[in-house]
Amino acid sequence: MIMLDHAGWGLALLPELGGAISSLRHDGRDVLRPTPAGARDPLEAACFPLVPYANRIAHGRFAFDGQDYHLPLNADGQPHPLHGVGWQRAWEVGAVDLESATLHHRQAADVDWPWSYAAEQHFRLSERGLQVTLSVTNRDPRPMPAGLGFHPYFPASPDTRLTFDAESVWLADAEMLPTDPAEVAHLADWSAGDAVQRTCLIDNAYAGWSGQARIDAPFGTLHLTGESTPYLHVFMLPGADFFCAEPVSDMPDAPNRTPGMTALAPGETRQIGMALTLS
Repeated sequence: MIMLDHAGWGLALLPELGGAISSLRHDGRDVLRPTPAGARDPLEAACFPLVPYANRIAHGRFAFDGQDYHLPLNADGQPHPLHGVGWQRAWEVGAVDLESATLHHRQAADVDWPWSYAAEQHFRLSERGLQVTLSVTNRDPRPMPAGLGFHPYFPASPDTRLTFDAESVWLADAEMLPTDPAEVAHLADWSAGDAVQRTCLIDNAYAGWSGQARIDAPFGTLHLTGESTPYLHVFMLPGADFFCAEPVSDMPDAPNRTPGMTALAPGETRQIGMALTLS
């Protein structure tokens, strides 16, 4: 585990567990849902990276650059490959000091992703909070589709409210694949601030996200900022003491949708960012 400490902020990283965040605390209070001791599943972590794609790819099948591909399933109970490859690989530790750390993930082309790539996460604490960047570079001799995202888990209480602006929400079928866009307040009125503890499942992508969200919680007001992440994927499980607000570059099943995922030429890099700050 890697520990960073600066200006009242504490960040713990788990490079061996998918490059995940174990905890983020401010003045001793958990800003993200903390990872249980001894956790072996990244889905139990406080946050993990999504690379080289975010969310689901329908049955693992898609076409790219004139060729058909079929990815294997990678998560128990899921009918579609989920969240990319990086969350299920150990990351290498790069430069580390009290305020910052860099993690690296290098993947050779294999059955899980038929292109070689290199990914990097950089974490930095400041007086205001945490800034994270995530990038992927195509190390294959062929063009590669590439998407990125962050999967943070936030504590949820009856008093916690989420506020953000977007243009629309994608409705989903029984397998949580997007079907049709709907009016942004179809599931909840996030523009006015709405409760994060719900009686019905929300597992939907919000398109045209402004890149800013506010979480009003018992410990204060947390600001979530996304950079180069036009979608915010919201996951709220009925009865859970957490919720997810995930800044992502693409909608679910992006390779099978228009305009599809960004194609990276050999050697080209795509990068996104996320900031968590308190006021």
